[in-house]
Amino acid sequence: MAPLGEPGTSEWVRGDQADVRLIAARTAVGGQDALRLGLQFDLKPGWKVYWRSPGDAGYPPSIDWTGSDNLVDATIEWPVPHRFELFGIQTAGYDHQVVLPITARLTEPGRPVQLAAAVEYLICSEICIPGDATLALSLPAGPGGPSDFAHLIERFQAKVPSAGHGIALDRFTVAGETLEVSVTADPPLTAPDVFVEGPLGDGAGDGVVSGAPKVHLADGGRRATLTMPLLAAQAPNTALTVTVVDGDRGLEVQAEPVAGTVRVEDEGLGLAAILGLAVLGGLILNLMPCVLPVLSLKVMGFVSHGGAARGEVRAAFLASAAGIVVAFLVLAGVLAGLKMAGSAVGWGIQFQQPLFLIGMIALLTLFAANLWGFFEVPLPSWLSGAGGGLGAPRTLAGHFSAGAFATLLATPCSAPFLGTAVGFALARGPLEIGLIFATLGVGMAVPYLAIAAFPALAQKLPRPGRWMLWLKVVLGFALAGTALWLLAVLMAQLGSEAAALVAGLMAAVVAALALRHR
Repeated sequence: MAPLGEPGTSEWVRGDQADVRLIAARTAVGGQDALRLGLQFDLKPGWKVYWRSPGDAGYPPSIDWTGSDNLVDATIEWPVPHRFELFGIQTAGYDHQVVLPITARLTEPGRPVQLAAAVEYLICSEICIPGDATLALSLPAGPGGPSDFAHLIERFQAKVPSAGHGIALDRFTVAGETLEVSVTADPPLTAPDVFVEGPLGDGAGDGVVSGAPKVHLADGGRRATLTMPLLAAQAPNTALTVTVVDGDRGLEVQAEPVAGTVRVEDEGLGLAAILGLAVLGGLILNLMPCVLPVLSLKVMGFVSHGGAARGEVRAAFLASAAGIVVAFLVLAGVLAGLKMAGSAVGWGIQFQQPLFLIGMIALLTLFAANLWGFFEVPLPSWLSGAGGGLGAPRTLAGHFSAGAFATLLATPCSAPFLGTAVGFALARGPLEIGLIFATLGVGMAVPYLAIAAFPALAQKLPRPGRWMLWLKVVLGFALAGTALWLLAVLMAQLGSEAAALVAGLMAAVVAALALRHR
């Protein structure tokens, strides 16, 4: 860590997930018309930031230089990325530490430089949290000399893919919806990977290939063939950006694939297999730990039907199942629309929005207060799914809304098979996205459908009575615990002061309702 005021660095902006700063290779401007800078991320264990083409989810770091003096522009370069996979969701990025080399062109060489960098990034572990940092770095006029960070910048500059890393493109072939990249290497390759981006000018991360390539090594690793499925048939004579990586070295070229034959490999999962995984993923989603509030709603809804008529039980659980499936279809429509508009899409992206988090915290707080008996004001039928109205909905609309709300709260979770299905869907068109998300909804609704098919299971439960009051108190604490977790996510985004303000407001609401109840 550089001490405060050390030449060639901004102050650290520290966070729970990462520390960020701006560094320079020299202590003064000198007579050059460009400066070598670096955006440094020191990441806590288990957290990562994204490459320029993030993959199935995420978005890369960006810098707004507004407010800088004596700066024409600044260009970020990207060291070789690593491929990450969590429950089938594949992304490309960096963990531990990364420095993104930056070339900053000066308006007037020799004059002092004042740099103001507003950095935005997404940092992910099992959840994703947007981050930002405001950095300031000043370099005086004069010859200066290499800074203490020059070697660090050069070390990551050496990891930027180039033609000097001993890897050469031999053949770039397209056949139908399969792309093949053949390379030669000296020294030999050990664990090659490839990332293919769309035509130049279309922007990074426009989804040309799906998933990791199949790799065939030959000649002791001096030759490699990497084969991968395209998201759609790619016409020859369309320039693509090909980045081949092997450890810390890489090759980046712009090339046009030529029509030809490709190496025959075992085909990946087809749509039918993906739909099967979607059912399993949706079903397992019911058991993931971050679905505590969903479990609370399910338990209250289940026990409320003790002794009810078969027809009533069946209709209620079918309505809840319909709410789940429709909510998944709405989410599919939103994601498909964002994807068509060119935005980065992924599972649970709404939990990256502070206003959404605040709304969910408020809603969970009200639900918990209702379960604790602090207010019994009837809620609208579309919300009567989690308490006196909420825990025991009395209308089909209430059961429907309970299922939709369960889906909404389940979206920050990931589960086995879920990522594979979501990644497959988001790599394809609106029809596949809708079909796969509907199947995910059916999978998550399986417990409801089972009760609808065998309503006697609910009829055998004890009739509602005073024992449910204690159950509601326990489940209210489960909802409150989820609200606290969302507060922690909000604190990572907006800081402790904003999170404390929201927490204080929610505590005041609960206290006011409790006093009113007495």
